[in-house]
Amino acid sequence: QVQLVESGGGSVQAGGSLRLSCAAIGSTYSLYYINYMGWFRQAPGKEREGVATIDSDRTANYADSVKGRFTISKDNAKNTLYLQMNSLKPEDTAIYYCAANYVRRGGTWPYKYDYWGQGTQVTVSS
Repeated sequence: QVQLVESGGGSVQAGGSLRLSCAAIGSTYSLYYINYMGWFRQAPGKEREGVATIDSDRTANYADSVKGRFTISKDNAKNTLYLQMNSLKPEDTAIYYCAANYVRRGGTWPYKYDYWGQGTQVTVSS
């Protein structure tokens, strides 16, 4: 089992930047075998959507809406996932969730995840 704890959300004006962090907590064994991690977001009245994902080989994929603005990365030594968000827009306002999985589930990107954090609010004002 793994626990995910997000941090770094907040309020920022359009054009600004934020960096989200997601700490993965668990036994050495449980953390070692995490192969897939990602960031999702859910805006009020909308369905949750994939933002960015990263595999154990560091292959990263992004939603079209954030390509060129957001960067996903991870520090295996710290068991931490990051999302650097630049050039933020009001439409990026949402609760951002970190997710993790041991195996790939689901047929299409962003795939399905079994472990989720509690979420962190990001608000971008115009």
